[in-house]
Amino acid sequence: MTESTPGKRRPWTVPDDLLARIAARAPGYDADNAFLEEDLAELRDAGYLRIGVPIRDGGSGLGLRETAAVQRTLAAAAPATALGLGMHQVWVQAARSVSDRGGTFLQTVTDAAAADRLLAFGVSEPGNDAVLFDSLTTAEPDGSGGYRFTGTKVSTSLAPAWDLLSVFGKDTSGPEPRLVHGFAVRSDGGVRHLDDWDTLGMRATQSRTTLLEGLHVPAERIVRVLPVGPVADPLVFGIFAAFELLVASVYVGIASRALTLAVERASGRVAMDGTPRSADPDVRRAVAAMRSATDAIALQVDALARDVDELVDHDRWFPLLVGTKTRAVDTAQSVVDEALRVVGGSAFRASDELARLARDVRAGQYHPSTRDSAMRTIAAAEFGPLPR
Repeated sequence: MTESTPGKRRPWTVPDDLLARIAARAPGYDADNAFLEEDLAELRDAGYLRIGVPIRDGGSGLGLRETAAVQRTLAAAAPATALGLGMHQVWVQAARSVSDRGGTFLQTVTDAAAADRLLAFGVSEPGNDAVLFDSLTTAEPDGSGGYRFTGTKVSTSLAPAWDLLSVFGKDTSGPEPRLVHGFAVRSDGGVRHLDDWDTLGMRATQSRTTLLEGLHVPAERIVRVLPVGPVADPLVFGIFAAFELLVASVYVGIASRALTLAVERASGRVAMDGTPRSADPDVRRAVAAMRSATDAIALQVDALARDVDELVDHDRWFPLLVGTKTRAVDTAQSVVDEALRVVGGSAFRASDELARLARDVRAGQYHPSTRDSAMRTIAAAEFGPLPR
């Protein structure tokens, strides 16, 4: 049994009063296109950045399953806060996955989280649909085991506040190109964020474009060097599993909140003939379908996260992960849209919480793996790769 096994201790949860304050700030962050600064400060004080750190290192010892549950709860209050800070939790859970499988090369991540330092991703690049399997960023060896990174990263969540930023690029100096993964700290220099985050939804993440301008990462912060292309490596699995499932959990939280709002507001309305809207057969059927769909994706995320924690050896891990993430996103969007119909025209106001959820939920289609990419992965598992 791992230290995160349910029943051994009480899991960490966001305190109710803090959750209420986070929910109250969410509309303002969205309206002002502002970073989630107060949420981060309060969650850091509450120990949130350490929830996945082993108990022996001062954390709460949560595994992926329990972390996903925290993210689902946080997303029901403030989706952008859950999504943005979820990138920190992806790294913490990736490090946990690597450690559980015998690796030590992400100890830097665990140590940083144990010290309440905020971790962020500098992976996505414009035009790079290979994501972790190739890079358009150059990684130039410095001759001492470190590298200088030059390139453009997009969707860099937590841009205003990260303490450590993961970066990766391609080293073409040798006979075979290699992908280099490392971590930058704020004091390194060579990193510039553009103030260009003005999006339809998930605005508080401030996932700005990041320019790596000869960023130097010394040897002690280079954590992995891998071949280009798909590779069975603990780093790739750790990142992929944590990212897909923690992102999916955010959209489960959005679906859950939309369902709650639909039920509350339908229950509070009465037709002109005195019939409660909650007695309308069409409303009841819609809400039942929403609940059924939300339960299904919640159970899928929970089951796969448990299997990651318990080191289950699925031979179809990647199809299962991408399928779960895309189903969670598609289901959440469908549930939010149905909630809008159930609630009616009042939800069409820009200030309405359901209207904000309708915008936030649409960000899910842009997170890796996209639906097209996921379907290619699943098809390749069934038919084998396409011939060259």
